[in-house]
Amino acid sequence: MSERLLREELGDSERASVSLKAQKNTLLISHGRPPWYGPNGKRISDAFVIGVGGGSASGKTHVARQIVKALGSIPTVLILSQDSFYKHHSPEEIELAFQSKFDFDHPDAIDMPMFASCLADLKACRQTNIPVYSFAEHQRLQETKYAYGATVIIAEGIMALHDPALRSLYDLKVFVQCDSDLMLARRITRDVKERGRSLEGILEQYLRYVKPSYDNFVRPTAAFADIIVPGQNNSVAIELISTHTRRQLQERSNSFRPKMVTSSLHAPSLVDAPLESDPNLVILPSTPQLEGIFTILRSKDTNNQDFIFFTDRLSTLLVEHALQFLPYSSHTVTTPTGVDSHGKKLVSKYLCGVSILRSGSALERGFRRVINNVPVGTLLIQSNSIDGEPLLLHSKLPVSIRHRSSAEETWVILLDAQIGTGAAAFMSIRILLDHGVKEERIIFVTFLVARTGGITTLRRAFPHVKIVCGAVDNEMREGWLEGDRGEGNEDGVGRKIWVMNPGMGQIGDRYYL
Repeated sequence: MSERLLREELGDSERASVSLKAQKNTLLISHGRPPWYGPNGKRISDAFVIGVGGGSASGKTHVARQIVKALGSIPTVLILSQDSFYKHHSPEEIELAFQSKFDFDHPDAIDMPMFASCLADLKACRQTNIPVYSFAEHQRLQETKYAYGATVIIAEGIMALHDPALRSLYDLKVFVQCDSDLMLARRITRDVKERGRSLEGILEQYLRYVKPSYDNFVRPTAAFADIIVPGQNNSVAIELISTHTRRQLQERSNSFRPKMVTSSLHAPSLVDAPLESDPNLVILPSTPQLEGIFTILRSKDTNNQDFIFFTDRLSTLLVEHALQFLPYSSHTVTTPTGVDSHGKKLVSKYLCGVSILRSGSALERGFRRVINNVPVGTLLIQSNSIDGEPLLLHSKLPVSIRHRSSAEETWVILLDAQIGTGAAAFMSIRILLDHGVKEERIIFVTFLVARTGGITTLRRAFPHVKIVCGAVDNEMREGWLEGDRGEGNEDGVGRKIWVMNPGMGQIGDRYYL
Protein backbone atom coordinates (compact mmCIF):
# COMPACT_ATOMS: atom_id res chain seq x y z
CA MET A 1 0.00 0.00 0.00
CA SER A 2 1.36 3.45 -0.91
CA GLU A 3 2.13 6.12 1.67
CA ARG A 4 -0.68 8.29 0.29
CA LEU A 5 -3.30 5.54 0.65
CA LEU A 6 -2.02 4.66 4.10
CA ARG A 7 -2.41 8.26 5.22
CA GLU A 8 -5.99 8.28 3.96
CA GLU A 9 -6.78 4.97 5.68
CA LEU A 10 -5.25 5.78 9.03
CA GLY A 11 -5.88 9.52 9.27
CA ASP A 12 -2.28 10.68 9.64
CA SER A 13 -1.68 12.88 12.66
CA GLU A 14 -0.01 15.54 10.53
CA ARG A 15 -3.35 16.17 8.78
CA ALA A 16 -5.11 17.16 11.98
CA SER A 17 -7.02 20.40 11.51
CA VAL A 18 -6.81 21.43 15.15
CA SER A 19 -3.47 22.63 16.45
CA LEU A 20 -1.63 20.93 19.29
CA LYS A 21 -1.85 24.14 21.28
CA ALA A 22 -5.62 24.33 20.85
CA GLN A 23 -5.92 20.80 22.22
CA LYS A 24 -3.61 21.66 25.12
CA ASN A 25 -1.53 18.53 24.39
CA THR A 26 2.09 19.59 24.44
CA LEU A 27 5.24 17.53 23.91
CA LEU A 28 8.36 19.22 25.29
CA ILE A 29 11.77 17.80 24.36
CA SER A 30 14.98 18.68 26.18
CA HIS A 31 18.39 16.99 25.97
CA GLY A 32 17.40 13.47 24.89
CA ARG A 33 15.81 10.34 26.31
CA PRO A 34 18.13 7.86 28.07
CA PRO A 35 17.58 4.06 27.99
CA TRP A 36 14.36 2.81 29.54
CA TYR A 37 15.27 -0.87 29.13
CA GLY A 38 17.87 -3.30 30.47
CA PRO A 39 20.56 -5.50 28.87
CA ASN A 40 17.93 -8.15 28.13
CA GLY A 41 15.98 -5.69 25.99
CA LYS A 42 12.98 -5.59 28.35
CA ARG A 43 11.47 -2.40 29.73
CA ILE A 44 12.61 -1.84 33.31
CA SER A 45 11.10 1.58 34.04
CA ASP A 46 7.82 3.28 33.20
CA ALA A 47 7.22 6.91 32.48
CA PHE A 48 6.42 8.96 35.59
CA VAL A 49 2.75 10.00 35.46
CA ILE A 50 1.22 12.96 37.30
CA GLY A 51 -2.55 13.37 37.37
CA VAL A 52 -3.83 16.94 37.77
CA GLY A 53 -7.53 17.42 38.53
CA GLY A 54 -9.60 20.46 39.46
CA GLY A 55 -12.54 22.58 38.39
CA SER A 56 -13.02 24.10 34.96
CA ALA A 57 -10.66 27.09 34.52
CA SER A 58 -9.06 26.43 37.92
CA GLY A 59 -5.60 26.67 36.35
CA LYS A 60 -4.79 22.99 35.76
CA THR A 61 -2.94 23.60 32.49
CA HIS A 62 -1.05 26.51 34.06
CA VAL A 63 -0.03 24.33 37.01
CA ALA A 64 1.10 21.61 34.60
CA ARG A 65 3.30 24.09 32.76
CA GLN A 66 4.70 25.39 36.03
CA ILE A 67 5.66 21.83 36.96
CA VAL A 68 7.41 21.41 33.60
CA LYS A 69 9.30 24.68 34.09
CA ALA A 70 10.35 23.71 37.61
CA LEU A 71 11.55 20.27 36.48
CA GLY A 72 14.24 21.86 34.33
CA SER A 73 16.26 19.60 32.06
CA ILE A 74 14.00 16.54 31.92
CA PRO A 75 14.39 14.60 28.65
CA THR A 76 10.78 14.53 27.37
CA VAL A 77 7.59 15.76 29.03
CA LEU A 78 4.06 15.32 27.67
CA ILE A 79 1.07 17.32 28.90
CA LEU A 80 -2.00 15.22 28.04
CA SER A 81 -5.37 16.96 28.21
CA GLN A 82 -8.63 15.21 29.04
CA ASP A 83 -10.35 17.60 26.61
CA SER A 84 -9.16 15.41 23.71
CA PHE A 85 -11.22 12.49 24.95
CA TYR A 86 -14.77 13.78 24.68
CA LYS A 87 -16.97 11.10 23.11
CA HIS A 88 -18.08 11.11 19.50
CA HIS A 89 -21.46 12.87 19.40
CA SER A 90 -24.58 12.15 17.40
CA PRO A 91 -26.18 14.90 15.24
CA GLU A 92 -28.84 15.38 17.92
CA GLU A 93 -26.20 15.87 20.62
CA ILE A 94 -24.30 18.35 18.45
CA GLU A 95 -27.50 20.36 17.94
CA LEU A 96 -27.99 20.50 21.71
CA ALA A 97 -24.35 21.49 22.18
CA PHE A 98 -24.73 24.53 19.92
CA GLN A 99 -27.71 25.52 22.02
CA SER A 100 -25.60 25.17 25.22
CA LYS A 101 -27.94 22.39 26.34
CA PHE A 102 -25.51 19.46 26.35
CA ASP A 103 -23.72 18.50 29.55
CA PHE A 104 -19.98 18.33 28.76
CA ASP A 105 -19.09 18.37 32.47
CA HIS A 106 -20.60 15.02 33.37
CA PRO A 107 -18.23 12.02 33.60
CA ASP A 108 -20.29 10.22 30.95
CA ALA A 109 -19.31 12.87 28.37
CA ILE A 110 -15.70 11.68 28.46
CA ASP A 111 -14.41 8.48 26.91
CA MET A 112 -12.67 7.27 30.07
CA PRO A 113 -11.62 3.84 28.69
CA MET A 114 -9.86 5.48 25.73
CA PHE A 115 -8.23 8.06 28.02
CA ALA A 116 -6.95 5.27 30.28
CA SER A 117 -5.81 3.18 27.30
CA CYS A 118 -3.77 6.00 25.75
CA LEU A 119 -2.26 6.88 29.12
CA ALA A 120 -1.41 3.24 29.85
CA ASP A 121 0.41 2.94 26.52
CA LEU A 122 2.43 6.08 27.16
CA LYS A 123 3.30 5.01 30.70
CA ALA A 124 4.51 1.64 29.38
CA CYS A 125 6.77 3.52 26.91
CA ARG A 126 4.62 2.53 23.93
CA GLN A 127 3.36 4.82 21.21
CA THR A 128 -0.24 5.99 21.18
CA ASN A 129 -2.56 8.05 19.00
CA ILE A 130 -4.48 10.76 20.83
CA PRO A 131 -7.92 11.73 19.45
CA VAL A 132 -8.49 15.27 18.25
CA TYR A 133 -11.58 17.14 19.46
CA SER A 134 -12.90 20.33 17.88
CA PHE A 135 -14.60 22.69 20.32
CA ALA A 136 -15.82 24.80 17.40
CA GLU A 137 -17.63 21.79 15.89
CA HIS A 138 -18.43 20.03 19.21
CA GLN A 139 -17.14 16.82 17.67
CA ARG A 140 -14.25 14.37 17.81
CA LEU A 141 -12.46 14.46 14.46
CA GLN A 142 -11.14 11.55 12.42
CA GLU A 143 -7.55 12.71 12.81
CA THR A 144 -5.31 11.67 15.68
CA LYS A 145 -2.11 12.99 17.25
CA TYR A 146 0.83 10.61 17.43
CA ALA A 147 2.72 10.61 20.74
CA TYR A 148 5.73 8.60 21.90
CA GLY A 149 8.76 8.78 24.13
CA ALA A 150 7.68 10.78 27.17
CA THR A 151 9.70 10.39 30.36
CA VAL A 152 7.19 12.43 32.38
CA ILE A 153 3.46 12.58 31.55
CA ILE A 154 1.13 15.15 33.09
CA ALA A 155 -2.54 14.19 32.55
CA GLU A 156 -4.89 17.04 33.35
CA GLY A 157 -8.66 17.50 33.27
CA ILE A 158 -11.69 18.13 35.43
CA MET A 159 -12.30 14.37 35.75
CA ALA A 160 -8.62 13.38 35.83
CA LEU A 161 -9.00 11.99 39.38
CA HIS A 162 -12.55 10.67 39.01
CA ASP A 163 -12.07 7.34 37.23
CA PRO A 164 -10.42 4.50 39.25
CA ALA A 165 -8.68 3.14 36.11
CA LEU A 166 -7.01 6.50 35.59
CA ARG A 167 -6.06 6.90 39.24
CA SER A 168 -4.32 3.53 39.18
CA LEU A 169 -1.97 4.85 36.47
CA TYR A 170 -0.82 7.93 38.37
CA ASP A 171 2.41 8.01 40.35
CA LEU A 172 1.40 11.35 41.84
CA LYS A 173 -2.11 12.82 42.14
CA VAL A 174 -2.61 16.61 42.30
CA PHE A 175 -5.79 18.63 42.82
CA VAL A 176 -5.85 22.33 41.89
CA GLN A 177 -8.08 24.29 44.28
CA CYS A 178 -9.43 27.65 43.16
CA ASP A 179 -12.15 30.15 44.15
CA SER A 180 -15.43 29.60 42.22
CA ASP A 181 -15.78 33.26 41.21
CA LEU A 182 -12.26 33.28 39.80
CA MET A 183 -12.92 30.07 37.86
CA LEU A 184 -16.07 31.59 36.33
CA ALA A 185 -14.22 34.76 35.32
CA ARG A 186 -11.45 32.73 33.70
CA ARG A 187 -13.99 30.49 31.93
CA ILE A 188 -15.80 33.48 30.42
CA THR A 189 -12.55 34.98 29.14
CA ARG A 190 -11.34 31.66 27.70
CA ASP A 191 -14.58 30.58 26.02
CA VAL A 192 -15.17 33.96 24.40
CA LYS A 193 -11.59 34.34 23.14
CA GLU A 194 -10.65 30.76 22.25
CA ARG A 195 -13.95 28.96 21.55
CA GLY A 196 -16.16 31.69 20.10
CA ARG A 197 -18.95 31.35 22.66
CA SER A 198 -21.43 34.03 23.69
CA LEU A 199 -21.57 35.38 27.24
CA GLU A 200 -25.21 34.35 27.60
CA GLY A 201 -24.45 30.77 26.51
CA ILE A 202 -21.45 30.54 28.83
CA LEU A 203 -23.45 31.65 31.88
CA GLU A 204 -26.38 29.38 31.04
CA GLN A 205 -24.11 26.38 30.64
CA TYR A 206 -22.20 27.24 33.83
CA LEU A 207 -25.31 27.42 36.01
CA ARG A 208 -26.99 24.38 34.44
CA TYR A 209 -24.04 22.00 34.15
CA VAL A 210 -20.61 23.27 35.23
CA LYS A 211 -21.35 24.30 38.82
CA PRO A 212 -23.45 21.20 39.69
CA SER A 213 -20.83 18.95 38.14
CA TYR A 214 -18.09 20.60 40.17
CA ASP A 215 -20.03 20.11 43.39
CA ASN A 216 -21.09 16.52 42.66
CA PHE A 217 -18.13 15.02 40.76
CA VAL A 218 -15.03 17.24 40.68
CA ARG A 219 -14.59 18.63 44.17
CA PRO A 220 -15.03 15.19 45.85
CA THR A 221 -11.99 13.89 43.89
CA ALA A 222 -9.76 16.12 46.01
CA ALA A 223 -9.93 13.31 48.57
CA PHE A 224 -7.83 11.13 46.23
CA ALA A 225 -5.08 13.74 45.77
CA ASP A 226 -1.60 13.31 47.23
CA ILE A 227 -1.17 17.08 47.21
CA ILE A 228 -3.60 20.00 46.88
CA VAL A 229 -2.21 22.96 44.96
CA PRO A 230 -3.75 26.45 45.23
CA GLY A 231 -4.66 28.05 41.92
CA GLN A 232 -2.54 31.08 42.87
CA ASN A 233 0.67 31.56 44.87
CA ASN A 234 1.60 27.90 44.49
CA SER A 235 5.37 28.12 44.13
CA VAL A 236 6.05 26.03 47.25
CA ALA A 237 3.73 23.23 46.11
CA ILE A 238 5.20 23.28 42.58
CA GLU A 239 8.72 22.98 43.95
CA LEU A 240 7.65 20.08 46.16
CA ILE A 241 6.16 18.25 43.14
CA SER A 242 9.18 18.86 40.91
CA THR A 243 11.63 17.75 43.62
CA HIS A 244 9.70 14.51 44.17
CA THR A 245 9.52 13.88 40.41
CA ARG A 246 13.26 14.41 39.89
CA ARG A 247 13.99 12.04 42.78
CA GLN A 248 11.76 9.37 41.26
CA LEU A 249 13.42 9.74 37.85
CA GLN A 250 16.85 9.44 39.43
CA GLU A 251 15.82 6.19 41.12
CA ARG A 252 14.56 4.85 37.80
CA SER A 253 17.65 5.86 35.82
CA ASN A 254 19.44 3.03 34.07
CA SER A 255 23.07 2.86 32.92
CA PHE A 256 24.18 -0.41 31.42
CA ARG A 257 26.68 0.58 28.73
CA PRO A 258 29.56 -0.99 30.71
CA LYS A 259 27.61 -4.27 30.62
CA MET A 260 27.44 -4.09 26.83
CA VAL A 261 31.08 -3.14 26.32
CA THR A 262 33.16 -5.53 28.39
CA SER A 263 36.44 -4.35 26.86
CA SER A 264 39.22 -2.29 28.32
CA LEU A 265 40.36 0.84 26.52
CA HIS A 266 42.91 -0.72 24.19
CA ALA A 267 42.30 -4.48 24.51
CA PRO A 268 38.73 -5.34 23.56
CA SER A 269 37.29 -8.62 24.72
CA LEU A 270 36.41 -10.61 21.62
CA VAL A 271 33.28 -12.68 21.37
CA ASP A 272 33.92 -16.28 22.41
CA ALA A 273 31.27 -17.92 20.23
CA PRO A 274 31.81 -17.36 16.49
CA LEU A 275 29.35 -14.87 15.06
CA GLU A 276 29.34 -16.80 11.82
CA SER A 277 27.31 -19.58 13.52
CA ASP A 278 24.39 -17.24 14.29
CA PRO A 279 21.63 -18.04 11.75
CA ASN A 280 20.19 -14.53 12.05
CA LEU A 281 23.51 -12.76 11.45
CA VAL A 282 24.11 -12.90 7.72
CA ILE A 283 27.52 -11.89 6.34
CA LEU A 284 27.92 -11.11 2.65
CA PRO A 285 29.91 -13.88 0.95
CA SER A 286 33.51 -12.74 0.56
CA THR A 287 34.38 -12.04 -3.08
CA PRO A 288 37.28 -10.19 -4.74
CA GLN A 289 34.84 -7.34 -5.46
CA LEU A 290 33.77 -7.06 -1.82
CA GLU A 291 37.34 -7.24 -0.55
CA GLY A 292 38.29 -4.53 -3.03
CA ILE A 293 35.47 -2.24 -1.83
CA PHE A 294 36.46 -2.64 1.83
CA THR A 295 40.12 -2.02 0.98
CA ILE A 296 39.19 1.28 -0.67
CA LEU A 297 36.86 2.35 2.15
CA ARG A 298 39.45 1.56 4.85
CA SER A 299 42.30 3.41 3.16
CA LYS A 300 43.05 6.86 4.53
CA ASP A 301 44.31 7.84 1.08
CA THR A 302 40.91 7.35 -0.56
CA ASN A 303 39.50 10.63 -1.84
CA ASN A 304 35.98 11.76 -0.95
CA GLN A 305 34.52 11.04 -4.38
CA ASP A 306 35.69 7.42 -4.35
CA PHE A 307 34.66 7.00 -0.72
CA ILE A 308 31.09 8.09 -1.48
CA PHE A 309 30.88 6.03 -4.67
CA PHE A 310 32.01 2.77 -3.08
CA THR A 311 29.93 3.38 0.05
CA ASP A 312 26.86 3.62 -2.18
CA ARG A 313 27.99 0.50 -4.06
CA LEU A 314 28.39 -1.49 -0.84
CA SER A 315 25.05 -0.28 0.53
CA THR A 316 23.35 -1.39 -2.70
CA LEU A 317 24.84 -4.88 -2.39
CA LEU A 318 23.76 -5.14 1.25
CA VAL A 319 20.17 -4.06 0.65
CA GLU A 320 19.89 -6.38 -2.35
CA HIS A 321 21.10 -9.25 -0.16
CA ALA A 322 18.63 -8.29 2.60
CA LEU A 323 15.64 -8.49 0.23
CA GLN A 324 15.76 -12.29 0.28
CA PHE A 325 14.49 -12.27 3.88
CA LEU A 326 11.24 -10.48 3.00
CA PRO A 327 8.11 -12.63 2.43
CA TYR A 328 7.33 -13.69 -1.14
CA SER A 329 4.64 -15.77 -2.80
CA SER A 330 4.48 -17.51 -6.15
CA HIS A 331 3.27 -15.26 -8.95
CA THR A 332 2.69 -15.83 -12.63
CA VAL A 333 2.78 -13.14 -15.33
CA THR A 334 2.10 -13.35 -19.05
CA THR A 335 4.83 -11.98 -21.28
CA PRO A 336 4.11 -9.87 -24.41
CA THR A 337 4.61 -13.05 -26.48
CA GLY A 338 1.86 -14.83 -24.58
CA VAL A 339 4.12 -17.08 -22.51
CA ASP A 340 3.42 -17.58 -18.80
CA SER A 341 6.44 -16.80 -16.61
CA HIS A 342 6.45 -18.16 -13.05
CA GLY A 343 8.18 -16.07 -10.40
CA LYS A 344 7.80 -14.43 -6.99
CA LYS A 345 5.93 -11.42 -5.65
CA LEU A 346 6.54 -9.45 -2.46
CA VAL A 347 3.56 -9.96 -0.14
CA SER A 348 4.33 -7.66 2.80
CA LYS A 349 1.47 -5.23 3.33
CA TYR A 350 3.75 -2.46 4.60
CA LEU A 351 7.48 -1.99 4.01
CA CYS A 352 9.65 0.92 5.09
CA GLY A 353 13.19 1.91 5.98
CA VAL A 354 14.49 3.62 9.12
CA SER A 355 17.87 5.32 9.10
CA ILE A 356 19.85 5.88 12.30
CA LEU A 357 21.36 9.33 11.90
CA ARG A 358 24.04 10.32 11.14
CA SER A 359 25.89 7.29 9.81
CA GLY A 360 22.79 5.38 8.77
CA SER A 361 22.23 7.93 6.00
CA ALA A 362 25.26 6.41 4.24
CA LEU A 363 23.02 3.47 3.28
CA GLU A 364 19.99 5.49 2.22
CA ARG A 365 21.00 6.02 -1.42
CA GLY A 366 21.66 2.32 -1.86
CA PHE A 367 18.34 1.55 -0.16
CA ARG A 368 16.40 3.86 -2.49
CA ARG A 369 18.15 2.43 -5.54
CA VAL A 370 17.04 -1.08 -4.66
CA ILE A 371 13.60 -0.41 -3.10
CA ASN A 372 11.56 2.22 -4.83
CA ASN A 373 8.60 4.24 -3.51
CA VAL A 374 8.67 3.24 0.16
CA PRO A 375 8.89 5.69 3.08
CA VAL A 376 12.13 6.14 5.01
CA GLY A 377 12.05 7.39 8.62
CA THR A 378 14.89 8.63 10.80
CA LEU A 379 16.14 8.21 14.36
CA LEU A 380 18.80 10.45 15.87
CA ILE A 381 20.63 8.59 18.62
CA GLN A 382 23.87 9.97 20.03
CA SER A 383 26.05 9.14 23.00
CA ASN A 384 25.98 11.19 26.17
CA SER A 385 29.33 12.99 26.34
CA ILE A 386 29.60 12.24 30.08
CA ASP A 387 28.80 8.54 30.48
CA GLY A 388 28.53 7.32 26.89
CA GLU A 389 24.92 6.16 27.30
CA PRO A 390 22.78 6.52 24.15
CA LEU A 391 20.26 9.35 24.03
CA LEU A 392 17.22 9.48 21.74
CA LEU A 393 17.19 13.05 20.41
CA HIS A 394 14.80 12.76 17.50
CA SER A 395 12.40 10.29 15.92
CA LYS A 396 10.42 10.63 12.71
CA LEU A 397 8.96 7.27 11.83
CA PRO A 398 6.87 6.30 8.80
CA VAL A 399 3.09 6.40 9.18
CA SER A 400 2.71 2.62 9.10
CA ILE A 401 4.84 2.35 12.27
CA ARG A 402 3.07 5.15 14.13
CA HIS A 403 -0.21 3.19 14.24
CA ARG A 404 -0.05 -0.08 16.14
CA SER A 405 -2.58 -1.86 13.92
CA SER A 406 -0.36 -1.36 10.87
CA ALA A 407 2.97 -1.59 12.72
CA GLU A 408 2.27 -5.25 13.47
CA GLU A 409 2.14 -5.92 9.72
CA THR A 410 5.13 -3.75 8.78
CA TRP A 411 8.55 -5.00 7.69
CA VAL A 412 11.32 -2.57 8.64
CA ILE A 413 14.80 -2.37 7.16
CA LEU A 414 16.93 -0.60 9.78
CA LEU A 415 20.01 1.19 8.43
CA ASP A 416 23.22 2.01 10.29
CA ALA A 417 26.85 2.10 9.17
CA GLN A 418 28.23 -0.19 11.85
CA ILE A 419 27.47 -1.96 15.10
CA GLY A 420 30.26 -1.13 17.55
CA THR A 421 29.07 -1.00 21.14
CA GLY A 422 25.59 -1.84 19.88
CA ALA A 423 24.05 0.97 21.96
CA ALA A 424 22.36 2.80 19.06
CA ALA A 425 21.25 -0.47 17.46
CA PHE A 426 19.83 -1.64 20.80
CA MET A 427 17.82 1.55 21.30
CA SER A 428 16.51 1.69 17.74
CA ILE A 429 15.25 -1.92 17.88
CA ARG A 430 13.60 -1.24 21.25
CA ILE A 431 11.82 1.82 19.74
CA LEU A 432 10.41 -0.29 16.90
CA LEU A 433 9.21 -2.95 19.34
CA ASP A 434 7.54 -0.24 21.45
CA HIS A 435 5.51 0.69 18.39
CA GLY A 436 4.33 -2.87 17.82
CA VAL A 437 6.72 -3.95 15.05
CA LYS A 438 7.40 -7.68 15.39
CA GLU A 439 11.00 -8.62 16.16
CA GLU A 440 11.20 -11.14 13.30
CA ARG A 441 10.13 -8.39 10.86
CA ILE A 442 13.14 -6.19 11.58
CA ILE A 443 16.11 -6.51 9.22
CA PHE A 444 19.18 -4.59 10.37
CA VAL A 445 21.50 -3.67 7.48
CA THR A 446 25.01 -2.48 8.35
CA PHE A 447 28.46 -2.30 6.77
CA LEU A 448 30.40 -3.69 9.71
CA VAL A 449 29.84 -5.58 12.95
CA ALA A 450 32.52 -5.35 15.65
CA ARG A 451 33.46 -8.66 17.25
CA THR A 452 33.00 -7.29 20.78
CA GLY A 453 30.72 -7.70 23.78
CA GLY A 454 28.15 -5.27 22.32
CA ILE A 455 27.03 -7.57 19.54
CA THR A 456 26.76 -10.49 21.99
CA THR A 457 24.40 -8.50 24.25
CA LEU A 458 22.40 -7.37 21.23
CA ARG A 459 21.97 -10.90 19.88
CA ARG A 460 20.91 -12.26 23.27
CA ALA A 461 18.31 -9.54 23.73
CA PHE A 462 16.89 -9.69 20.18
CA PRO A 463 17.68 -13.13 18.75
CA HIS A 464 15.01 -12.93 16.03
CA VAL A 465 16.23 -9.68 14.44
CA LYS A 466 17.98 -10.45 11.16
CA ILE A 467 21.34 -8.64 10.82
CA VAL A 468 22.83 -8.34 7.33
CA CYS A 469 26.41 -7.04 7.32
CA GLY A 470 29.30 -6.72 4.91
CA ALA A 471 31.95 -8.01 7.29
CA VAL A 472 32.84 -8.74 10.90
CA ASP A 473 35.66 -6.50 12.11
CA ASN A 474 38.16 -8.11 14.50
CA GLU A 475 40.18 -4.97 15.19
CA MET A 476 37.62 -2.36 16.17
CA ARG A 477 38.47 -0.85 19.54
CA GLU A 478 37.55 2.08 21.74
CA GLY A 479 39.77 5.15 21.40
CA TRP A 480 39.85 8.84 22.22
CA LEU A 481 38.81 11.75 20.05
CA GLU A 482 41.03 14.58 21.26
CA GLY A 483 39.82 18.14 21.48
CA ASP A 484 36.10 17.33 21.32
CA ARG A 485 34.67 19.90 23.68
CA GLY A 486 31.16 19.49 24.97
CA GLU A 487 28.98 19.00 28.04
CA GLY A 488 31.07 17.43 30.77
CA ASN A 489 34.24 17.87 28.69
CA GLU A 490 34.83 21.62 28.61
CA ASP A 491 38.62 21.23 28.47
CA GLY A 492 38.52 19.11 25.33
CA VAL A 493 40.54 16.24 26.83
CA GLY A 494 38.74 13.76 24.60
CA ARG A 495 35.98 11.23 24.92
CA LYS A 496 35.62 7.57 23.97
CA ILE A 497 34.54 6.72 20.42
CA TRP A 498 34.48 3.58 18.31
CA VAL A 499 36.83 3.34 15.31
CA MET A 500 37.93 0.46 13.12
CA ASN A 501 41.71 0.16 13.07
CA PRO A 502 44.34 2.64 14.28
CA GLY A 503 44.81 5.17 11.49
CA MET A 504 41.68 4.10 9.62
CA GLY A 505 38.37 5.90 9.26
CA GLN A 506 34.81 5.08 10.22
CA ILE A 507 32.21 4.61 7.51
CA GLY A 508 29.56 7.30 7.77
CA ASP A 509 31.41 9.61 10.19
CA ARG A 510 34.66 9.84 8.29
CA TYR A 511 37.32 10.77 10.80
CA TYR A 512 40.74 9.37 11.60
CA LEU A 513 42.94 8.96 14.65
